[in-house]
Amino acid sequence: MTTILDPTNERVPVTRQLSPRTGEISGNVALLDISKPRGNVLLDQLEALLSERLPGIRIQRYAKPTFTKPAPDALKAEIFENNDFLIEALAD
Repeated sequence: MTTILDPTNERVPVTRQLSPRTGEISGNVALLDISKPRGNVLLDQLEALLSERLPGIRIQRYAKPTFTKPAPDALKAEIFENNDFLIEALAD
């Protein structure tokens, strides 16, 4: 079992079983910039590292229109439909 700290309430940590891992990542990886300052810088570096270390993946970049609101439903649907993994950049 693994303890995952929930940033909304750390007084009662949630215990969950992690999903089995194959040890490999392949397929499409979405990188989502939430449009906070310098998030794109983080994603540029991450994209370079992932491309270098995982040549079998395809990376697609996405951006929210603003960090002050949730991602539009159409954007979430597009990411879900076209990708196997999602990495979201939070930066300032």
